[in-house]
Order: sequence, then C-alpha cells, then structure tokens
Amino acid sequence: MRLTDRFFGTFSQDIGIDLGTANTLVYVRGRGIVINEPSVVAINKKTGAVLAIGKEAQRMVGRTPAHIVAIRPLKDGVISDFEVTEQMLRYFIQRVHQEGFHLLPRPRIVIGIPSSVTEVERRAVEEASLRAGARRVFLIEEAMAAAIGSRLPVHEATGNMVVDIGGGTTEIAVISLGGIVVSRTLRVAGDEMSENIIHYARDNFNMVVGERTAEDVKIRIGSATELPEPLETPLRGRDLVTGLPKEVMISDSQVREALHRSLSTIVAAIKSVVEETPPELISDIIEQGIMMAGGGSLVRGLDQVIHQATRIRTYLADDPLTTVVRGTGFVLEDLEALQEVLLPSVHDTHLK
Repeated sequence: MRLTDRFFGTFSQDIGIDLGTANTLVYVRGRGIVINEPSVVAINKKTGAVLAIGKEAQRMVGRTPAHIVAIRPLKDGVISDFEVTEQMLRYFIQRVHQEGFHLLPRPRIVIGIPSSVTEVERRAVEEASLRAGARRVFLIEEAMAAAIGSRLPVHEATGNMVVDIGGGTTEIAVISLGGIVVSRTLRVAGDEMSENIIHYARDNFNMVVGERTAEDVKIRIGSATELPEPLETPLRGRDLVTGLPKEVMISDSQVREALHRSLSTIVAAIKSVVEETPPELISDIIEQGIMMAGGGSLVRGLDQVIHQATRIRTYLADDPLTTVVRGTGFVLEDLEALQEVLLPSVHDTHLK
C-alpha cells in the first residue's frame, strides 16, 4: 500500500457499500452501518433533475405524475443506468461526509458485486464510484463479502458454502483459502419472487398488483414449506375486467404456489454447486453447514427445503440483510490483511 494512501487512509471516512438491486447499505469505517435505503432514484423527465433518492424516492414508486419516474438504476445486481447510479452513489457518499469535516480526503470504497459480472460491468461500478467522489475503489464478490461478514474462516484450508439471496441475484459459492472454488450466480432472487406473486394475482384473481404490494405479501406470508399455522393477508390491486379497485385474501399456500418455480430454481442451483465441489471440501461443508444470507433467505422454511435437498445442515446468518455490507466493512478495517480477497481492478484506480 502506498505511503500517501496510508496517510490519507488515517483521516478519510472510508466506506463499504452493498450496492444492491433492491437496497443500498453503507458501512463507515469505525462507525458501522450508517445508511440502509432502497436503491431508487426519482427523476423529473422534463428537466432531468433528481427529485429524491432512497426512502423518499421509494415512497413515490407508482404514485407519480407521468413526467416523474422512479428508477431503480441496478438490474440483476449490475448497473443498468450509469448516470443515475453515479448520482445515487454521490448522494450516499455526501451523506456520510456531511457528518464529518468538509476537508476530509475523499474516501476509499469497498463495493460488493455479483461473481458473474463482466469486465465492462465491473468497470461501470468502478467508474461510477470514482466519479461520485471515491479516491480508490476496491471490488469484492458478494458471496465472499457475505462469508467475511458472517465471520466464516475464509482464509483457512477448509470449505465454506454461502448462499446469498439478494434482490436481483442469488450468489452461491464455495470458499477456501481466501478464494472462490465453485460458484454460481442466478438472476432469480427476491425481485423475481415478487414478480411471481404479481403473475399469480393476474392469472388467478384477474387483478393487477404493484411491485411494493407483492413484496409486502412475500414478506408477510411467503414460505417454502407448509406452515404450522396457516397465514393470510389482504391483496389489493385493480380488477382487470372492471378497472376498479379490488381486494382479495391470499393465503400462505397460494403464495407458496406462486413462489414454487423461483425457489425450485435456487434449490436446484445449490445442489449443482454441491455436486461440483471437490470431495475434500464437501466433508468440511457437511461439518460446517450451508450459510444463508440476504433478504431472500428470510422466506420461511427455505433453509429446511435446502437441507432436505442437499442433506447438509443449512442455517441463517445473523442479520442476513446486512451480511454483505458488514463484510465490506471488515475488509476496510483491515485492508492490508484482506487484500487477497479483493478482485483485481479493471483499470488503475489510483487517483492523485
């Protein structure tokens, strides 16, 4: 590490970011998680002006006049709108620095990204971060960040298996000696599950429901296995025939039917990663278990379904929603020791 970098590192508010499709979480070195907001930006199409970012913008989703659009600038874990992502990152970086001195050096940033991103996508993340105000950018695979955030022994010669189900992607990885041995990235995760509920409502109740409504239903009563006590919740939307508001009661078994395809895809991918894992590491994983992280892992009973499919003990990380960002934070706290888990930079990110 360069001398100037070490000097500036003493004073800058270095930050770790879980740049998620659904939510962006920010960890500040020495302070912990300071921001957890939706990855949404509201823009006035007439003027191009950004009206709101994060929670404020989320409140506008589906409730705005035609010239105001609420954009999610990340799709399937990667940047789909470069300029909007840059503005969102700049906003979060400025929020962190508002609470400190204005003369602080620009921060070093560690960002979690899906394992399968292309070089072009990696460059987009780096450049958006640099243009948003970062001094240096380090990238880490989300599965590795989740493992570090859960304090798994990633540097030891032992197999650790992680399943991180986020908003846009599901990351499945086997980690040993500070590297990923086998991995799989699926574009099937929390957003796809919400989409399943939207399709189910249209096909079975003849009604249109919004993304946020579907997500609320998923969180309230979504499950992968039969529940000890049946649950139900109101589902509100618009009748496809009359165009008028409509409300029906939806049960956990109906939501389970809606989610079945997505959950089966995730479980099948986990099984195939287990099948590809070297035998020595499998014996470690049988002993250690499969660790689940990310918001999608909170679907009731999903850990049991994975356990039944793989015959390996499956458990949830502590606070699965913050596992990846905590991992980026732990890397920041000890950058020199954890340098080897970072991805190589696509271009030289050393800025004077």
